[in-house]
Amino acid sequence: MLQVVAFLAMEPPTGLHCDAIRDEQVKVFRTIPPLDPKHLVRGQFNGYKKEKGVAPESKVETFAAVRLEVQSWRWSVVPFLIRAGKCLPVTTTEVLVKLRKPPLDILGDKSSNLFRFRLGPGEISLSLSARVKRPGEELVSKPAHLSVVEESTADEVDAYERLLGDAMHGDGMLFVREDAVEAAWAIVDPILANETALHQYEPGSWGPREADRLALDVGGWHNPEEDKESLSHDPKAA
Repeated sequence: MLQVVAFLAMEPPTGLHCDAIRDEQVKVFRTIPPLDPKHLVRGQFNGYKKEKGVAPESKVETFAAVRLEVQSWRWSVVPFLIRAGKCLPVTTTEVLVKLRKPPLDILGDKSSNLFRFRLGPGEISLSLSARVKRPGEELVSKPAHLSVVEESTADEVDAYERLLGDAMHGDGMLFVREDAVEAAWAIVDPILANETALHQYEPGSWGPREADRLALDVGGWHNPEEDKESLSHDPKAA
């Protein structure tokens, strides 16, 4: 997930060769302060301890939500929220970017323009949701949506097959460089040994309710299931 954050927040690379992209990723990681345990919520779904091979008193999390900040001139005061877990309603990797409202909004609508990147599995898509003026004399807005979707085909190689193929061809684009690994571990190191509370959640839910506090000031979490056909609601976060 930190790799996804880096791809989203990095500056344009000097070229398309792998080291140029890796350089920009490392710059992002080095501007993210080490995680404060108060910005972490851990969860475990009910029934996990009954799974085969799981210790009866296991404290292993099956859900984690964190709030990051990137201390750079571009991303100052912009929260980055990450949420991942098992037994959630939807299996997908998705990034939602909510654009800031302009100082003067003549349409007076409370919702913002949104970009959504869905990275799979099975579907890669880019969606834009924007508020535009309705036809007529009154300054009233309406939602407009634009989506580009590419669905995986049956003969497409899976992720591991592609990595193995890239390794055999000497293509390092999708592989992480050592300094990036070290910088990413420095971000999460403070929370690895910290015994934060482990909250229970029901399978099929979006995790423990305690995670809601991380996103309260930005309008709450975005749930992909609720947004399958439309981005007209008011989610936030990058």
